[in-house]
Amino acid sequence: MKDEFFPADLLLISSSYEDAVCYVETMNLDGETNLKIKQGLDVTSSLQEDFKFHDYRAVIKCEDPNANLYSFVGSMEFGEQKYPLSAQQLLLRDSKLRNTDYVFGAVIFTGHDTKVIQNSTDPPSKRSKIEKKMDKIIYFLFCVLFLIAFVGSILFGIATKGDLDNGLMKRWYLRPDSSTIFFDPKRAAAAAIFHFLTALMLYNFFIPISLYFSIEMVKVLQSIFINQDIHMYYEEADKPALARTSNLNEELGQVDTILSDKTGTLTCNSMEFIKCSVAGVAYGRGVTEVEQAMGRSNGSPIFHEHINGLESKSNEIRDSLDRKEPSKGFNFTDERIMNGNWVNEPYADVIQKFFRLLAICHTAIPEVDEETGNVSYEAESPDEAAFVIAAREVGFKFYKRTQTCLSIYELDPVSGNEVERTYKLLNVIEFNSSRKRMSVIVKDEEGKIFLLCKGADSVMFERLANNGRKFEGKTVEHVREYADTGLRTLVLAYCELDEQEYKEFDDKFSEVKNSVVADQETLIEEVSDKIERNLILLGATAVEDKLQNGVPDCIDKLAQAKIKIWVLTGDKMETAINIGFSCRLLRQGMKQIIIHLEIPDIQALEKVGDKMAIAKASRESVHHQISEAAQLLSASRGTCQTSALIIDGKSLTYALEDNMKNMFLELASHCASVICCRSSPKQKALVTRLVKYGTGKTTLAIGDGANDVGMLQEADVGIGISGVEGMQAVMSSDIAIAQFRYLERLLLVHGHWCYRRMSSMICYFFYKNITFGFTLFLYEVYASFSGQPAYNDWFLSLYSVFFSSLPVIALGVLDQDVSARYCLKFPILYQEGVQNVLFSWRLILSWMLNGFISATMIFFFCTKAIEPQAFNEEGRTAGRDMLAVTMYTCVVWVVNLQMALAIRYFTLIKHIFIWGSIAYWYLFLMVYGAMPPNISTNVYKVFIETLAPSPSFWIVTFFVAISTLIPYVSCSVIQMWFFPMYHQMVQWIRYERKTNGPE
Repeated sequence: MKDEFFPADLLLISSSYEDAVCYVETMNLDGETNLKIKQGLDVTSSLQEDFKFHDYRAVIKCEDPNANLYSFVGSMEFGEQKYPLSAQQLLLRDSKLRNTDYVFGAVIFTGHDTKVIQNSTDPPSKRSKIEKKMDKIIYFLFCVLFLIAFVGSILFGIATKGDLDNGLMKRWYLRPDSSTIFFDPKRAAAAAIFHFLTALMLYNFFIPISLYFSIEMVKVLQSIFINQDIHMYYEEADKPALARTSNLNEELGQVDTILSDKTGTLTCNSMEFIKCSVAGVAYGRGVTEVEQAMGRSNGSPIFHEHINGLESKSNEIRDSLDRKEPSKGFNFTDERIMNGNWVNEPYADVIQKFFRLLAICHTAIPEVDEETGNVSYEAESPDEAAFVIAAREVGFKFYKRTQTCLSIYELDPVSGNEVERTYKLLNVIEFNSSRKRMSVIVKDEEGKIFLLCKGADSVMFERLANNGRKFEGKTVEHVREYADTGLRTLVLAYCELDEQEYKEFDDKFSEVKNSVVADQETLIEEVSDKIERNLILLGATAVEDKLQNGVPDCIDKLAQAKIKIWVLTGDKMETAINIGFSCRLLRQGMKQIIIHLEIPDIQALEKVGDKMAIAKASRESVHHQISEAAQLLSASRGTCQTSALIIDGKSLTYALEDNMKNMFLELASHCASVICCRSSPKQKALVTRLVKYGTGKTTLAIGDGANDVGMLQEADVGIGISGVEGMQAVMSSDIAIAQFRYLERLLLVHGHWCYRRMSSMICYFFYKNITFGFTLFLYEVYASFSGQPAYNDWFLSLYSVFFSSLPVIALGVLDQDVSARYCLKFPILYQEGVQNVLFSWRLILSWMLNGFISATMIFFFCTKAIEPQAFNEEGRTAGRDMLAVTMYTCVVWVVNLQMALAIRYFTLIKHIFIWGSIAYWYLFLMVYGAMPPNISTNVYKVFIETLAPSPSFWIVTFFVAISTLIPYVSCSVIQMWFFPMYHQMVQWIRYERKTNGPE
């Protein structure tokens, strides 16, 4: 029923429409939001009631279950006839029925045999480089733990063995008589082994178990801040940024290479018909973005004058035309064509056939508004919609489609009136990436049969008849000009078929369509190839895919951050190069290294058709071009000139081979920008994998379509653009944004902050745990490795939970070294993450060393300050319990003050957490010490009655806390003065300019 999902893969038999048509939304399958038209066989279209199926008998033969969403091979035997089945009759599970009341279908595949389940794969597991490095640090600390436990056990065994002196125990205070093995001098080896196990449990504070929990909490909160960032909210589409995983937040701050799709990612994927070439005459007064960008970069006054003249003339034409709402997808202005003026052109008959072809050769679905009479279209691609809209605006309005007919209104050049024409639809030969063209075969009202074809210039010109090349020279010239200005072009041609010729084709075509074989598509292509010959050229279309707002500025900022940018596109090389200039990926003065196979030797071999020879020559040519380019780069390495590498799809195939890919990567790595033209989805994924594993650095892929999914999943970080191509890229991504320009803030601000916060948080975690754990070890040494813990059991348990954990979480969520404004103003800050200067082994080990130094100073200052003299007015000396509480108090003060020094941006929350943790320690000490002795044990009223009244306790705490921080402060001052990092330089600039605090 309408708006319901299909529960299985169904064969469409009939629908609520008489011609068995239904509309399907496939967003859950391929991410595309536009509706697809599905159509059952004409022979079953009358089965629209339940009772009509009572005597219905048919046999369906089809392919085995497979993962291909876009093809289906089968046949249906009904009555005495055999009918071919294709993907046009298949309703896939998880797609939704739209704009159709009901359908009847036969179940083809269920459960795991359905195509959607066949396509399902486990999502790739991604972990950030910081997490992977953190695991190594944990292993290192485990080794340290085992080492000190082992050394302590040996020393304990030696001390235990020599403990017996003339029958008396030297360490009688350890009460060896109450122990069976632990202090027995006669069993010193066993005692050492038992001590080793005790030490492992006692020193486990070296391993920050709570770190993993804290990291997950911090990452979730960081993701919420990314999602809530109003500066990355796209109001027009009501789409905020969406972090679909929190695992990779800090990875956003370490991206070395961005691999981007072009169409729909850098551009809007909202095509506008802007120019055309018909009968060798160029039409269209519009000025493209690329032309404007080239004019700005060249700075030529003549060019500016020309552009301004075109723009003013275009505006005059618009003003002279009837005032009406602009049509989306149509930005064409030319007084020679519009308002029916085309009938006065010298080749009016060719113009008529040109726009008639645009109105007929497509698979679009018309939707007529009954109130206004306006016609809108649901098309499979923005290009196709733009062509049908262009035909409508010129006067060839397609308004009705049935299973067998197309109806259009068009202007009759003779009478000057709008007339209705109906064309019988005989065959549709669909577009695919290997054919690069689409054809329809129709019969007009006079009984003439025409093949109408549109496709890429690379496959169309070779199919022209000798008498159909009248306008070839001019059309080729115009197509090249359009490509140079960043436009996407298609060539239009037709031919008239006689009845016998068409009948022979239709018989073969039907036979192939009815065959249930694995290579059916290849057979269809072979049959189609024979009929799509001897065409007569009409002209070429040019549509513009405009750049998204802010793309040039964003790419410029990312380039300033020294991030390498690769664009992987299916466009022609000329188009890609000019788009590169318009979006500032390529700049004036940049040396262009172009690798391609459009050379005479290869072209000569292609005419002969020897595939082995072509492959060998192509491989050698690509190898030679890469080697030569590498030598040129080496020679110019001392200069300040930057380079850009441009390579086409054919060359890329050979460049990605095992024996050549390292050479290609080496060359590309020394270029500021790389453009891969005519790239297939598989090549995009292979290039991403090569960069990821070849450089060992963090890669980010960004795209908006289903063809970008492999690239997004292969990269360390996948960014999906929630554009007009649907949600497939978003569903396969790690983070989704609505516009490419938001990548600037996502990386330079959130990426930098998250990387710094996570690095500082982890380093500080190790510091505070080592500071606490090493005091336990030093006390063990002091107590002759007796296994006696320095602190109360509750002190041990609550250290990482209440007295030191909240400040470090606040650091991980809220800290900023510089404001967002300064992150964007000084993109070079981003290199701290790329170079990993804040989480290098040197910095990690220095924090650990700081922990060992702090623990040593706390222990010796406390023991030496308290031990030799009276502790209070009554002359009592400090006992073990008082020493433990004093040391613990110093540890709490030191680690929290260290946090205060490490923080670069104080907020109220941070103040509450830091000073609150210290205050909570004293509160806990009073409450716990006031409990009965059977609960508080050795802490019973230690603070209230003994420590708090004693001035020496407060003096020792103050002195130890301040002196312990002196080494860190000294090193920080030296480092900032003599070896400043990027963020410290910016902080100095900010301080000198007396700007406001962080945003």
